Amino acid sequence: MNGLLRVIGGILVGDANADRVVPPSGFTAWLTTFTAGAMAFLAVFALALSLATGRLADRWSAELARTATVRISAPEGQMAAQEKAVLKVLTTTPGIKSARVMTDAEQRKLLEPWFGPDLPLDSLPIPKLIEVVERGSGPDIEGLRLRLAAEAPGAIYDDHTRWRRPLINAAARLRLLAAFSIGLIAFSTAAMITLAANAALAANATVISVLRLVGARDTYIARAFVRRFTVRAFGGALVGTILAVIGVFMLPSPAADGAFLSGLGFNGWGWGLPFVIPPLSAIVAFWATRRAAFRTLRGLS
Repeated sequence: MNGLLRVIGGILVGDANADRVVPPSGFTAWLTTFTAGAMAFLAVFALALSLATGRLADRWSAELARTATVRISAPEGQMAAQEKAVLKVLTTTPGIKSARVMTDAEQRKLLEPWFGPDLPLDSLPIPKLIEVVERGSGPDIEGLRLRLAAEAPGAIYDDHTRWRRPLINAAARLRLLAAFSIGLIAFSTAAMITLAANAALAANATVISVLRLVGARDTYIARAFVRRFTVRAFGGALVGTILAVIGVFMLPSPAADGAFLSGLGFNGWGWGLPFVIPPLSAIVAFWATRRAAFRTLRGLS
């Protein structure tokens, strides 16, 4: 524990003499900073997509879980009798809270996204829909379907299971994709920082040789590179995270009906999650640079 604290303290405080070993500017500096910033920017949006997908799937699944629909397909002369029979069955079934026949205006609104607002319901053989709200653990689905088949042969009970399952599966896959994307971003960050550290070490091979001649240990030399690249990665990731959070904040809110990408963002404590990314980037840079530094120093021996 004390050793870890000394390492962290060395990174935060630094050593002015050791820092001179690492070039303060050049392509390795901006490459490290830019890479960390760009990857943090992408990681924030991957995280936002994962959380938004989970919220959307949970909300839709919850809305569909307590509702069901009875669809009645019957000749015009039998429709009223079958509606009455279905409502009688539903109101006498345990686990059903309420049941009501949807109006033509409500059915037209449901079909508008597919057929437009001018759908002539009166001239089309569209089934009648009854909205059902369940209570408790819900009804005995198989028993209810058998009763409906006996009382109203044209009635079909749909508990929305086939709609909920794809939503849950899609949300799980998108969350897995977001997690994979964040892992890939971390790996890419480590790879780019490793390349930059190797380039900086190679460019300072002569300086490193002189330092060794005067008695400097590899640990002393590596610490300078580790600190410089860790600080650069943290700074770049912090800037990238702030820009990404601003971008997510400016996206349309869920209240903006029909807005593209509405609801893609963070809620409550979720707004603090993106700011975990800069410290994680610094940790990735620390280990990537440390590994690259000691490997390169051994090669220069």
